[in-house]
Amino acid sequence: MTEDPTPGSPEPGRVRTTPTGVLVGWGLVGLVGGWVLRPLSESFQETAPIVTWAPVGVLFFVAAILGATAWLTWRAVHVRRERLQPHQAVNRLVLAKACALVGALVCGGYFGYAVSWIGLNTELAGQRLFRSLVAGVAGLLIVIAAGALERACRVRKDDTDL
Repeated sequence: MTEDPTPGSPEPGRVRTTPTGVLVGWGLVGLVGGWVLRPLSESFQETAPIVTWAPVGVLFFVAAILGATAWLTWRAVHVRRERLQPHQAVNRLVLAKACALVGALVCGGYFGYAVSWIGLNTELAGQRLFRSLVAGVAGLLIVIAAGALERACRVRKDDTDL
């Protein structure tokens, strides 16, 4: 006796894109973590972490690499109708899913850290707020590029030989 698949579950052999609810959940976890980071670090170390441009630049670089990979994958699969090697398709899909989750966490973390500086008139508060906001945007771009890469890995339903 075979059971009917649950509604909303992918067909056997199919993988769905990362649900938006999961991404929002990871973003909220990051938001709370980033918001709590400043008071905790000030109570234990008497100073809050400084956000430098190096990690912000790395986040933008990762978003650019993911975006380029998504564009090249989409062009190969959907425009030129090329067939990816199975290991290439799996590697790209796993990369996209992992980056989507980590990007959501990083995005929420930096935005939470920025929120913790709103209204404070301390030394470097404005700098930390601005750099955290820019880093949060970079994290959001990672999530968007990862989602584009996930969607680029989709194959048409009429491709039965894939």
